[in-house]
Amino acid sequence: MSPKTDTRLTPRQRLSRGLTYTAIGPVDVTRGVVGLGAHSARAGAASLRRRYKEGRLARELAAAPETLAKELAAAQEVVTGLPQALQDARRSQGRSRRPWVLAAVAAAVLAGGAAAFAIIRRTSRPQEESPRPPSVEVQPKP
Repeated sequence: MSPKTDTRLTPRQRLSRGLTYTAIGPVDVTRGVVGLGAHSARAGAASLRRRYKEGRLARELAAAPETLAKELAAAQEVVTGLPQALQDARRSQGRSRRPWVLAAVAAAVLAGGAAAFAIIRRTSRPQEESPRPPSVEVQPKP
């Protein structure tokens, strides 16, 4: 008889065993993944705790409000200067009525050309006589 020794598997060993065996595979894979996740979370928390105790993180957290205040002040300056900057930009664009006047003149020329074309075309065609008799009798002029 062989004595059974109760050895605990590490999450990595459990994961590799679960991937090897098919009968208990899904259970071991799940337990291995959860164990690895818990181990890495515990290690991350310990690292944060150590950094905080060392004071590095404490200094960064202490400097954060000052940095935020500087950033907010800079943003506020930009926002207060925005209306003036927009006015300056509009003035520098040199918007005038000239483009509108040119567009109106171009539209008038096109409209006049279309009217002239229609009149010339209408007058150059001979008048077609209708095969029907006129609905109103034409009286000769005295």
